Amino acid sequence: MSYKPSDRFYKIDKDFRNPYARDRDRIIHCGSFRKLEYKTQVFLNHEGDFFRTRLTHSIEVSQIARSITSNLGLNESLAEAIALSHDLGHTPFGHVGGDTLDECLKTDGFTNGFEHNFQSFRVVSKLEKRYAGFDGLNLTFATLEGILKHSYPYNKSFLPKTIAENFDLNTHPSIEAMVVDRADEIAYMSHDIDDGVNSGFITFDDLKTSELACEILEKVEAEGVGQEQDEMFRYRFSSHLINYLVYSLLDYSKDKVDNSNILSATIDSKSEIPIGFDSELETKIKKLKKLMFNKMYQHKNIVRKMYAGKKAIEGIYKALSDEEKMLPKYYYAQLDKRAKHRVIADYIASMSDRYAFSFYNEIYGRI
Repeated sequence: MSYKPSDRFYKIDKDFRNPYARDRDRIIHCGSFRKLEYKTQVFLNHEGDFFRTRLTHSIEVSQIARSITSNLGLNESLAEAIALSHDLGHTPFGHVGGDTLDECLKTDGFTNGFEHNFQSFRVVSKLEKRYAGFDGLNLTFATLEGILKHSYPYNKSFLPKTIAENFDLNTHPSIEAMVVDRADEIAYMSHDIDDGVNSGFITFDDLKTSELACEILEKVEAEGVGQEQDEMFRYRFSSHLINYLVYSLLDYSKDKVDNSNILSATIDSKSEIPIGFDSELETKIKKLKKLMFNKMYQHKNIVRKMYAGKKAIEGIYKALSDEEKMLPKYYYAQLDKRAKHRVIADYIASMSDRYAFSFYNEIYGRI
């Protein structure tokens, strides 16, 4: 292919992207990715412009995963594609929404329920429609496996036989997928603390009961930044926490990564996962996450909002089960091809927070 900047039009006779970069581009341009902007991470989208959403979270995970993979000699584009798509299957209202939809389905006797990892896989392999001849985004096997498995074997009873025929569910995914899994953890710990402190639901004094947080606070204070410099202090804390965890992960993992087989790393389920932290740091991370759960995720204001989301999911599920003609044209047409309960679950999972509340309010009155 030759191209001169002066040419107004030119023909691309060969894709200039590698396969995983092509996956990334298809993910970024799909409708489900755009909807992540209005899906809850911890705080509902309409509560403020500052707080993270599923979209900003996915971008942060991608950035961290790319930094790690590039330093380990792994495939950066593959990690980026998995990171950007890892939350596509999440319902509105975070994990509460997914758990509620799962309960609704199982209460109705549909034992397969709802699981967001598999839903993310279904979004990119079936639900997105971008080509006339087939469903899905036509992603590579490695990207699909990373979306489905994250870090661990994924031999779930609810998976269709076609999945088991095409994926070895008893092995770990690629090392790049494992990087994304830990990048996800690093991203949500750092930005949830940032959002939590900004909201007033947790304080840095609360965090001083965590050994890991204390170590990071010392680094920030050593720069001469005081807590009275609110926004800067929060930013420096997040920056130091991410850097500390990324460098610790690299130190632990670099000698364990087999660079000779980086694109098709299939690790037996009994093997040690090569991506992670030493045991002492793993313990500190668990304690910090427990502190955040008790002080922040269980804060009454968050619990109230999530309870409202739970009721919205329950109400919408019941309404659509009673009267499927309320489904949009695309989903209503699916009733001839798939079970009604799964079509309804797919529609609910695709909703943004604000649309779910709007839909609920239209049927039942304001929540």
